[in-house]
Amino acid sequence: MMAHTNTRGNYRSILKHVKGSWRFYILALLTSMMANVFTFLRPQVIRFTVDTVIGEEPDKLSGFMLNLYQAVGGREGLRSNLFFCAAAVVIVAVLEQLCSLVSRLTTSEASEGFVLRLRNALFSHIQKLPYQWHMENQTGDIIQRCTSDVETMRGFVTNQLLEVCRVVFLLIFAVSMMFPMNAMMTWVAIAFIPIIALYSGYFHKKISARFREADEAEGVLSAAVQENLTGVRVVRAFGREKYEIERFDEKNNLFSELWVKLGYIMGAYWGVGDLFTGMQILTVLALGTVQTVRGAITLGEFLVFLSYNQTLSWPIRRLGRIISDMSKSGVSAERLAYILNSEEEKDKPDTVEAPMNRDISFQNVTYRFEGEKAVLDGVTFTIPAGSTFAILGGTGSGKSTLMHLLDRLYDLSEGCGKISVGGVDIQDMKRSWVRQNIGMVLQEPFLFSRTIEENIASVLPVQTSTEERLEQVKRAASIACVDDAIESFQDGYGTIVGERGVTLSGGQKQRVAIARMLLQKAPIMIFDDSLSAVDAETDSSIRKALHENLGDSTVILISHRITTLMQADTIVVLEDGKIAEMGSHDQLLANNGIYKSIYDIQMNQEDREAAGL
Repeated sequence: MMAHTNTRGNYRSILKHVKGSWRFYILALLTSMMANVFTFLRPQVIRFTVDTVIGEEPDKLSGFMLNLYQAVGGREGLRSNLFFCAAAVVIVAVLEQLCSLVSRLTTSEASEGFVLRLRNALFSHIQKLPYQWHMENQTGDIIQRCTSDVETMRGFVTNQLLEVCRVVFLLIFAVSMMFPMNAMMTWVAIAFIPIIALYSGYFHKKISARFREADEAEGVLSAAVQENLTGVRVVRAFGREKYEIERFDEKNNLFSELWVKLGYIMGAYWGVGDLFTGMQILTVLALGTVQTVRGAITLGEFLVFLSYNQTLSWPIRRLGRIISDMSKSGVSAERLAYILNSEEEKDKPDTVEAPMNRDISFQNVTYRFEGEKAVLDGVTFTIPAGSTFAILGGTGSGKSTLMHLLDRLYDLSEGCGKISVGGVDIQDMKRSWVRQNIGMVLQEPFLFSRTIEENIASVLPVQTSTEERLEQVKRAASIACVDDAIESFQDGYGTIVGERGVTLSGGQKQRVAIARMLLQKAPIMIFDDSLSAVDAETDSSIRKALHENLGDSTVILISHRITTLMQADTIVVLEDGKIAEMGSHDQLLANNGIYKSIYDIQMNQEDREAAGL
């Protein structure tokens, strides 16, 4: 499912969204470096106090610091007023914390801006991806990528990327301050850095693979939860709670096992890193003690050197942890880049907005999903503009696929036929134009977790006034024969529809979806088995109301119910992706074929009365 692209390309796809926050990141980095400078300056004040003010070492000051030193009375003046030295330490510490505060604030500002743009880019791009892409990727996994992986990338940009710059700066600055004090001890202190870098590189490869497995397992787990919550009514209806719990436990256990294995590797990794760091500190401490006893360095210099080495050991320890964290961010970058680099739906050059209130023609249409046999095989027919056209067929006969092709949710491959409206190939039309002019109601319509009014009015222009909107909504609901049901609710049209429409019955959801489509006022209207959940009498009432109010729209009916289709001008019977029969109701009855057989099975007394027979 996920194409593995090169790491540099993955990061490039993500980091371009840092644009707009660079000034905050630069300020955060500069203030962080200033904080580090003050961190290094504080031990120098202590060294100066121990060696020069309290001790007898000559001062090595120059310029502004020498003038300030002389202004307070030199060595004797400071010995009499040691609080000046204490105040200097406090001032340096305050400046250090102020710089750290500014760094944290600007880092927060930068990271929020980055995440805001990344999330917007992901959501916007997902909206433009082909329908087929959504069919191939699980919703839960997509959500996990857009949440957990985005947060991982926030950590990479906010912490790890800036941390690398800080570590490099600290290493250079610390070494430049330590060498003048004692070159031999400095060489010993930095001798451990190549060792840590080498073993970090070794662990990086192992950790990256483990992180990928764990991250993908988390996506599978999220998909299982999302699927279970979405289908909670089915789970309850069929008593599948135990099965779902066992299924979740299996995926959750796998996810936990992967993280435990990863934890073992990380524990060994960090443990070895801390061991090297401890050895480095102990070695410098032992060597420094010997050097101090021998008089090679002063006590103040030794204290400063230990302080600098402690500061140096922190980036050495952090370097290893940064590399391990970057392993995880590399996996997240790859998973996010998969979404961002997936090709959007694109129109061909010079697409047009041709009139859609014209004849619809399917010419030798053949379509197959990848790796499967043809769903449609050489289908040819014409739907006259303004007519009612019906499609009847068993499950898997290709009924819905025909309409998905007409709505350009799928596109025909070259040499697999042609679908045109008014003689213009729909693949030469803008997708947005085609979908704007085709209204579609599915057998299982989707309703948003909003009010009934908002669901029906979602296709109206934003500038429509409240009064006009409610009037149009009520009229559409009346045509769809759902107004009485809505008015019976306590809040009427203000009733909140539960997630995926669980507040409403199946028939009510279908009729609300029909009302929503009617407000679209499209010249082509498709009813894909959208009356399957209503009784025969309500079906008849809705069809009668639609017939009286649809005007010149071309109506395409897809259904398993004969009574829904029998009044159509033309009826096509599909079998195994091919046209088995085509004609009017009377013609198909006279043929004594598949249609007649279905008619004889379905038409009981109730259906005959509803159809007026």
